Amino acid sequence: QVQLAESGGGLVQAGGSLRLSCAAPVRTFSTRYMGWFRQAPGKEREFVAAINWSSTSTNLADPVKGRFTITRDNAKNTVYLQMNSLKPEETTVYYCAAGADISTMRTRDQGTQDTVSS
Repeated sequence: QVQLAESGGGLVQAGGSLRLSCAAPVRTFSTRYMGWFRQAPGKEREFVAAINWSSTSTNLADPVKGRFTITRDNAKNTVYLQMNSLKPEETTVYYCAAGADISTMRTRDQGTQDTVSS
């Protein structure tokens, strides 16, 4: 499994913005797709966003479309998730993920806690 380094997130008021970053040490076939999942307490982990190496394919879950943007900087092997208009119910842990395809993306064991206050 590729070792991914995640950063960003934190505490924000409802309607505010946060940005997550996820860096891979090297470019490999296993990082052809990178993105995020999230998991709220007592809920299953859900897909949030993904982007391919060339940034020609981006996928966003319906609940975040129009508010979240995923981008990729290949020079830094880093993917960014810009989250705008955050809602209190989006207080959750975000997990960076990578894989050869969206369907095979695997998340890190540890995620980043984002808290949206009302």
